Amino acid sequence: MSNFWSNYIIAIVVLNIAGCAWLLMWTRKMNLSDMPADGTTGHEYDGIREYNNPLPRWWLMLFWITIVFSIGYLILYPGMGKFQGYLGWSSAGEHATADKQYNEQYGKLYAELAKVPVEQLVNDERAMKIGARLFANNCSVCHGTTARGAAGFPNLTDNDWLYGGTPENIHETIMNGRNGVMPAWIDSLGATGVDEVANHVLTLSGRKADAKLAAAGKEKFAVCSACHGADGKGNQMLGAPNLTDNVWLYGGSLAAVKKTLTEGRAGKMPAQKDALGAERVHLLTAYVYSLSHKK
Repeated sequence: MSNFWSNYIIAIVVLNIAGCAWLLMWTRKMNLSDMPADGTTGHEYDGIREYNNPLPRWWLMLFWITIVFSIGYLILYPGMGKFQGYLGWSSAGEHATADKQYNEQYGKLYAELAKVPVEQLVNDERAMKIGARLFANNCSVCHGTTARGAAGFPNLTDNDWLYGGTPENIHETIMNGRNGVMPAWIDSLGATGVDEVANHVLTLSGRKADAKLAAAGKEKFAVCSACHGADGKGNQMLGAPNLTDNVWLYGGSLAAVKKTLTEGRAGKMPAQKDALGAERVHLLTAYVYSLSHKK
């Protein structure tokens, strides 16, 4: 934060507190000599007259207490621009302390489980419960609580993998993330070419399509084969989907396939190595592996 914005925030805070104190003092010493003798303010609506009674003393004291409290709080805790408060508290520090306590409590357990191969770890009920909680906290927002995914987010339970479903592949995906890019082909193929290739793609998985358009699209599929292969079975090294298995990341309707060809797709799986660390990633790998390798 720059000095300008720090001073700006400090000025606003000080002016607000001072303004509240001045308002309390001003209303307490108001000149009421011009008010009606019956004690009202002169305001009346629907037969109801407004009286000019002072605030109860206890109520007034509560206002002063909140002002004193706010001053004390801003001295001890951050709230005045760059000033961090005399206690030196911060949310980042609080998180670091909690994380340290957590690691001290569970670090040994994670270290022990990290030595167990994934294929064996899937049979450890305690490890799978921990892995399920890690998944719920870090992965379910995209892949869903049941890990069945959604449009643009892979289903992790069907054993159909973009980058491979071995423990090593899954670990690499979780640890370092993935960046999937499907280029747009509208400029190269044109609207007619997109329609033709889309129909051909549908036939690869045995779906109904316009035979004439699909035949023309088969020749133009060459632009796709560099990633998906000449047979359309994909390439896990590139994260290129298998187009023959009728599993669709963004939808398998003609309209969805045409949209993919026309606009392209960009998928990102964020790396978790910094957030979770190697030992928790190992546990999470085992849990994800277990989802498609039932006992």
